[in-house]
Amino acid sequence: MDIQRCSESAIQVRNLTLKYGTRLIQQDLNFDVDAGDIFVIMGGSGCGKSTLLKHMIGLYKPAEGEILYGGQNFFSSSEAEQQKMRRSWGVTYQSGALFSAMTLAENVALPLQQFSNLSVAEIRDIVSYKLALVGLAGYEDYYPARISGGMQKRAGLARAIAMDPDILFFDEPSAGLDPLSAQRLDELILQLRDSTGATVVIVTHELASIFAIGSNGVFLDAETRTQLDTGSPEQMLNHSRHAKVRSFLARGEMSTTHNTLSGREARS
Repeated sequence: MDIQRCSESAIQVRNLTLKYGTRLIQQDLNFDVDAGDIFVIMGGSGCGKSTLLKHMIGLYKPAEGEILYGGQNFFSSSEAEQQKMRRSWGVTYQSGALFSAMTLAENVALPLQQFSNLSVAEIRDIVSYKLALVGLAGYEDYYPARISGGMQKRAGLARAIAMDPDILFFDEPSAGLDPLSAQRLDELILQLRDSTGATVVIVTHELASIFAIGSNGVFLDAETRTQLDTGSPEQMLNHSRHAKVRSFLARGEMSTTHNTLSGREARS
């Protein structure tokens, strides 16, 4: 089933409460991720951004509420149905999460070997294509230790898109990257969204990235332990009724403007 395209909203979060044991992380979360969105989960440190993402990919079960994919509640579905949904997703992690004893080609080939009936030759062709998409053509036989951190993240992205997922999840993709590498990764995410039609959900604290690629999002607050606002970064910056949201995003806008001006000065 093509989960992304079976309804206008690729993902619906309804009355969601997240807890670790008795410790409340977030409560009363309600938002939609529309098909084709680059949806940003944002907020200050310790607000539960990565925890929300882990619930959305089924690693943790919520204390209350629902997460629906194409109208289907993930956590009330059978194990077989959950696995079917997961195969429509691609997930990348902060470190890239590559297997160090495997080449890049072997890393990217792994999901294809596990979840498809493709031949060895077909998998080899797909792996080369996916690595080329992320700018790693010719690096098939390299091991992760031989490439930079930014290249490792791109290789992790190639593995995430190996199965042509409908939804891509990113957890702090720019963490540990220099500003130029982070900008290139943002551009790559936009290109992949536009070329594949995938819906993207991204956790990031990088304010420049939020404005560069975010089309929609939710702002989580650590103090009240709930969402303060939803919408595009620009809408929240200009129209949020919460000063905390406007202040958070205003720093991002100023940083983005400063970086743009600095780049122009450097080129002049």
